[in-house]
Amino acid sequence: MEALFDRLKHPNPNLRDRAMLELVETRDETTIPRLISILDEDDTTYRRAAVKTLGAIGMDTVPFLIEILARSENVTVRGSAVKALAQVIVNYPDVPFPAEGLECLKTSMSDENPVVNIAAVMALGELGTPAFEILVEALQTTDNIALQVILVNTLASIGDIRAEPILAAAIEDTSLDEYVRESATSALPRLEQTMKYKEMQAARRA
Repeated sequence: MEALFDRLKHPNPNLRDRAMLELVETRDETTIPRLISILDEDDTTYRRAAVKTLGAIGMDTVPFLIEILARSENVTVRGSAVKALAQVIVNYPDVPFPAEGLECLKTSMSDENPVVNIAAVMALGELGTPAFEILVEALQTTDNIALQVILVNTLASIGDIRAEPILAAAIEDTSLDEYVRESATSALPRLEQTMKYKEMQAARRA
């Protein structure tokens, strides 16, 4: 186990990936807490490898990540925890994401630090349609311009037809910053492209 954790620091990405897979396969009750403890490491390679490993382990990591997000005052830890939740979503797209994890990401969008709040939006974007209403609510309630821009683009990337009137309304909303409205204008045709692509994929699978 010690050797595997040491290899998560290795400069060779192939060796890191092998160590990650072995940790997933051989994990015990200490593995997740130890990976969580790495989320404040100064070594970026080591920290990112821990994030990827937590994501590869999957849903069992979610309660630990929720806890660390609730109590940590370290922005690096919170940002890494959100990214780990995103990795869980990416690695297990067919497994329902826990409601408490969804609520945690919703709360993280209100984090004062952009490292955390933008990562939370991106994670919810990976989740897609189940997060649609949360993303819309955030767009309609936040006054953070940078977050509004990310939310507009994320809604377009999901490819949900319900985003069309939301983006159209944002374009016409003169109370919004001009950059947000411009972002919504460019996001609208991208939404249409995403919807067409999803339709093509569904037709191929059928």
